[in-house]
Formats: sequence, C-alpha cells, structure tokens
Amino acid sequence: QVQLVESGGGLVQAGGSLRLSCAASGSSFSIGAMGWYRQTPGKLRELVARITRYGSTDYAESVKGRFTISRDNAKNTVYLQMNSLKPEDTAVYYCYADVVLTNYWGKGTGVTVSS
Repeated sequence: QVQLVESGGGLVQAGGSLRLSCAASGSSFSIGAMGWYRQTPGKLRELVARITRYGSTDYAESVKGRFTISRDNAKNTVYLQMNSLKPEDTAVYYCYADVVLTNYWGKGTGVTVSS
C-alpha cells in the first residue's frame, strides 16, 4: 500500500515563503507523476502543480512565477517551494502520486497566509 506523508505547512505572513514536502513509501513500482492540489472549504480541490518522473512541470496560472515544484526520485519525494505567498493561497494542500495509473493521496497539510 502506497502511503504519502506531507510536511511543511504552517502559518506565514503575506509575502513569506514555505516549503512543502511529500514522501511516498510502500510502492513496489516506479512512481509516475507527483504533485500538489489544494482545497478550501466549499470549493473543489484544485491542481496547484505537478511534475512527471522526468521533470516536466505544470502549474496553475495563479501560482506561476511564485511556486516551484521539484522531486527527488531516489527518495520518492516531491517538494513545493512557495514564495510571495498571498492570503488566497490559504488552503489544505494535498500531495498525490501516480503509481500504475492509480492516484494515491496524502492526508493534507494546512497552509495559512495572514494579511
């Protein structure tokens, strides 16, 4: 069973930075795409950023130029560097990993950006 554990969330002032990490374990197969979604109460979960095993990236328009996704395949870990944070970035951030066409999810880590 694949397990994902996120870390790095917290409270930060607007303009500040946070770095999220997500480590995957328990997979007998290579992990494909990994990424981050976020969700606020009453809204659908939205894609923030994703990265393929080979390093191709995709970002939501709202975070382009501020967030950077990266991964370490040897550690099965994906990172999200978040700079110039805005109050609207406040959400629970969920990590996912694609393993043999099945998406596995972490439990989420909270990010709160105060104005």
